[in-house]
Amino acid sequence: MAKKGEARERITLQCTVCKEENYRTEKNKKNTPDRLEINKFCPRCKAKTVHKEKK
Repeated sequence: MAKKGEARERITLQCTVCKEENYRTEKNKKNTPDRLEINKFCPRCKAKTVHKEKK
C-alpha cells in the first residue's frame, strides 16, 4: 500500500518524433519537479529518440 504523503508519482513518457506514448514509469516529484527527458527506444520509429514526460 502507498504511504500517506508519498512523493512518488506515475508518469507517461511520450516520443517527441511520432508522439506515441510508449512507457509508464514513476518519479519522485520532490527530487525532480521538472519534466523528465530520457533517450529510450521507440518501437514505432525503430530508433532511440527523446521521450518527454506527458502531462
